[in-house]
Amino acid sequence: MDQRTSGADAPTQANDAGPALLGVLCGLAAALFWALGFASTRHGLNVGFTPVDLLVHRYVWSGIAFLPLVFRAGISDLCGIGWGRGLALMVLGGPVMALISYTGFLFVPLGHGSVIQPSSATLGGLLLAALFLKETISASRLAGALLIVAGLGVIGAESIGHIGADGVLGDLIFVLTGFMFAGFGALLRHWRVSAVSAALVINVLSLLLLPIYLATGGLARIAAIGLRENAIQALAQGVLAGPAALYLFAVSVQRLGVARAAVFPAIVPALTLLVGWLLLGEPPTTLQAAGLVTVLCGFYLAQRQR
Repeated sequence: MDQRTSGADAPTQANDAGPALLGVLCGLAAALFWALGFASTRHGLNVGFTPVDLLVHRYVWSGIAFLPLVFRAGISDLCGIGWGRGLALMVLGGPVMALISYTGFLFVPLGHGSVIQPSSATLGGLLLAALFLKETISASRLAGALLIVAGLGVIGAESIGHIGADGVLGDLIFVLTGFMFAGFGALLRHWRVSAVSAALVINVLSLLLLPIYLATGGLARIAAIGLRENAIQALAQGVLAGPAALYLFAVSVQRLGVARAAVFPAIVPALTLLVGWLLLGEPPTTLQAAGLVTVLCGFYLAQRQR
């Protein structure tokens, strides 16, 4: 009897494991691409790009490439999403959120933004999953959330003690953008928006900002920085950290649910600090490292099922 039951359950377990594994892999890949995006943002600001310039590289080029696909799927209802929902997703997970995030790096080092924003996204995702989507949050995930808050407190202490008011402002900017992205993930799940549609619509709607950028002489400004630097930003921002990461995260949300997918942004801090150290020569400070370790412990607990 037990053997028959075990044999009957095996195909079901295999069928459940496949989508879950895909969701995990997509979440990990998205985290890596976001880490590269954070590092390229810091590099871009260092070589002379403004936050608006980086925004163009993040969204406009991919928006131009995706425009024919959106027209084919239906521009009148934005691929079935609708203009109202599309604009909401664009604000929370698109250029508005990105522009605010880029501005934060003008006030604090790479280690702050790369830890605070993804961690806040994790906290916000868990909160919205419990309150808005009525998903069950286990005691382990709650403990993980508290540890993440403690880690953010350590990072915030560095801002207060070593950077001052500008540092606190920068940290609060990343808290805001983290919660904005959590809202984006929750809406994806609630509205059952497909991964492809979300990536296409957000990038195409971003083209609405292009005329303003051109009218203010932005194209001449980025051309003066040079082809190599613009190519780096176009790849890192416009492909990897933009539509590729967005699509992969959307798949993760659909396969795993908001609460489980929300923990993947918490991997980004460690990856970003590593990339920043190796590629940009920005080693983490002692407080940043302590905060990171605390956040990663919280991440471990937050992803557990019990």
